[in-house]
Amino acid sequence: MEWLEISTENCPVQRTLDLVGEKWTLLILRDAVNGVRRFDEFHRHIGLSEAVLSDRLRKLTASGVLTTVPYREPGSRSRNEYRLTRKGWDLWPVLIALRQWGETHAADPEGPVLDVRHTDCGGQVRVVVECAEEHAALAPREVSVRPGPGARRAG
Repeated sequence: MEWLEISTENCPVQRTLDLVGEKWTLLILRDAVNGVRRFDEFHRHIGLSEAVLSDRLRKLTASGVLTTVPYREPGSRSRNEYRLTRKGWDLWPVLIALRQWGETHAADPEGPVLDVRHTDCGGQVRVVVECAEEHAALAPREVSVRPGPGARRAG
């Protein structure tokens, strides 16, 4: 089967985008990775409406990307903090890849907002596609793609 003959209804890229492919969702994840935990902090920092923020947080929690942890400020009612789960942290390389692309192709003339470096050696952090066997970085021309076991013929 060729690519155009394959149905995309069960494509993992499409399923991922159904969950996290909306701008506000990615910005919530960006903030969560950088330590934002509370509704009012997300609201203030990202600048989206409370209704949209509530909806996105609810979807991310229902899908297991975020979990809620109750907290209570003295004299206030109990509220929830939002924390990344393992599933949520697995999106970290995606965010780093988006950041890396943005710094290359949509950079601010003043430089990056964050300087992300390896704690041990101080080297810049970057995302690469590598061979699982050889642990070597690959270019697109070095990769072959063929239908997998979940491929279905397009109807």
